[in-house]
Amino acid sequence: MIEISGLTKQYGQVRAVDNLTFDVKPGVVTGFLGPNGAGKSTTMRMILGLDRPTAGTATIDGQSYRNIRNPLHKVGALLDAKATHPARSARSHLLWMAQASGISTNRVDEVLSLVGLSDVASKKSGGFSLGMGQRLGIAGAMLGDPEVLILDEPVNGLDPEGIRWVRSLLKSLAAEGRTVLVSSHLLSEMALTADNLVVIGRGKLVADTSVREFIKDHSTVTTVVRTQHIEEFKQALASEKIEFNQELDEDSRPTLEIPDRSSDEIGALAFSTGVMLSELSERQASLEEAFMSTTEDSVQYHGGISNGPEAGPEAGTQNETQNEAQEGER
Repeated sequence: MIEISGLTKQYGQVRAVDNLTFDVKPGVVTGFLGPNGAGKSTTMRMILGLDRPTAGTATIDGQSYRNIRNPLHKVGALLDAKATHPARSARSHLLWMAQASGISTNRVDEVLSLVGLSDVASKKSGGFSLGMGQRLGIAGAMLGDPEVLILDEPVNGLDPEGIRWVRSLLKSLAAEGRTVLVSSHLLSEMALTADNLVVIGRGKLVADTSVREFIKDHSTVTTVVRTQHIEEFKQALASEKIEFNQELDEDSRPTLEIPDRSSDEIGALAFSTGVMLSELSERQASLEEAFMSTTEDSVQYHGGISNGPEAGPEAGTQNETQNEAQEGER
């Protein structure tokens, strides 16, 4: 288990990580989300002992990473898929990692097969595509058959088949009881992959909950109704002072959209009034919509056609200074 307690990192005047506290439990995939500059990579680097915290602790099964003997056997990490010597082949890159950590050379061939790089194992990694580099990085993370996986943007550059493969891999590793922490900007993929979410913004904890609860707590539900007796049901809704909107579905059929009401509640009303429904469904926001509504105040840069009247020429310079101070985060 990864335990984060009061973790803080200060870069000059900028606090990149601000008093973070959360746990990453074994047996589930934990998604680590936040806007650019939120502090995700800095947090991961502190977990792995690459950056020293200004305050607080980050431990793995009660130990700091620096105190773990044979760390590759305990923790596998992917922070930068391009952190390879471009003149080395994929197999040579993994071989030196294995030899430095007392890992069997047979394991090198196993992980190359696992990530689908066996056929290009002798090719120089400098010529790899972004997706192939990601696969090599995952192979390196899996080399010691670790109990804990920490992966930063592991699906970056992968095609749909590769993304699906990573999703299956992470779920299978968690099912084996391993601890899996993974960050990604592909929120639709996180919705399919993660069990729990840790969401941060401007270095602070925003949410620590399940995917289902996060969406439920940070979005609204709309119940959709279709019936042959639409006018009668509109009257029933109006009598209960329930707001609705009449729309056309994709097949140009009239439907009623009822915000902030569950399908259980609307179905019970239809039953009590004797109105037969042809469709009764709930439409809930996606993880992306819930994420955006939760973190919109934590986004460092906002796109737009023009700056507001309050945004003078200094505003961009100030943000650029903060960005430079947080360069270690990215």
